[in-house]
Amino acid sequence: MVEIGELLQLCVKENASDMHLTVGKPPTLRINNALRSLNYAPLTHEDTELLMKSIVGTENQRRIQEVGGVDFGFAFEKVARFRVSVFKQKGHYGLTLRLIPVRLLSFEEIGLPPVVKELLFRPRGLILVTGPTGSGKTTTLATMTDFINAERDCHIITIEDPIEYYHTHKKGIITQRELGVDVPSFSEALVKGLRQNPDVILVGEMRDLATIEAAILAAETGHLVMATLHTTSAASTVDRIIDVFPPNQQEQIRTQLSTSILAVIAQQLIVKANGKGRAAAFEIMISTSSIQNLIREKKTYRLLSDLQTGAKYGMKPFDVSLAELYQQGLIRPEDAIAKAFDPDQMRAKVQGKA
Repeated sequence: MVEIGELLQLCVKENASDMHLTVGKPPTLRINNALRSLNYAPLTHEDTELLMKSIVGTENQRRIQEVGGVDFGFAFEKVARFRVSVFKQKGHYGLTLRLIPVRLLSFEEIGLPPVVKELLFRPRGLILVTGPTGSGKTTTLATMTDFINAERDCHIITIEDPIEYYHTHKKGIITQRELGVDVPSFSEALVKGLRQNPDVILVGEMRDLATIEAAILAAETGHLVMATLHTTSAASTVDRIIDVFPPNQQEQIRTQLSTSILAVIAQQLIVKANGKGRAAAFEIMISTSSIQNLIREKKTYRLLSDLQTGAKYGMKPFDVSLAELYQQGLIRPEDAIAKAFDPDQMRAKVQGKA
């Protein structure tokens, strides 16, 4: 019988981003975005059930039976933390475990530009970190939170599902609240959190209208709010937020969003050219009076134009970031082309024609 501790050790040793435990396949690691099955027999129903029970408490086991799945975080000795998703499929148990490094990364290690540090000293406003699942949004937010905690004497509240990176008090005070453990929902935690004298609020995910509404309100009323969305660009982020609201509220939300938004940081991870690890490409949109007007006037399709001409404000289109990574030899030309919003122009760049 395979032991969970043995598998977790392998996950850490191989620096895998994820581990999949599913019936009919050996334990499988995701390393540099490629799946690699370990040298074990395919897992049986009994195997996955025993593995599940070895890390899932009684209360969470009950929730799996009731709703078919549960997400939570847990520490593996002093080596690492994992974010775990347990689910039922075809009557069997399946588990996906994401490795969360214990050490918080610096801005330089992630590749975040210095302009983002300046934003973190703002007394109020909304900073959105966006990207597809597995693009490193949580790590970016953790780095930003750690910077504020070290540099500002303020009260930071984080609302997460689940808590992934654990922070300790530094110059600031940090309160970390977990959905299903400390609070019932993001929106409830946001509304109640305003009574706890926060300066900075981190929202793990703006996943519904109530949460988005509460986050914008908090940003408007004198708090720095950082949150994530599953969008791939600045323009699609603004549109997604507005589209969540009923038509009769959208004009008001456009106005509120235009004045409260400080920045959108859209990111994706690309496997490095040497195959060791991944590099982050960022699209950075910083709020200016021009961008505020475009949001108010329903002209988000023109945001990219402002990004392309806004270098003096610290802005950067995603494809420019990709081209820089390629020019630095960090990513392969075919990956730069595949990930680009304009593949033809990127192809011309990497072939030296632009």
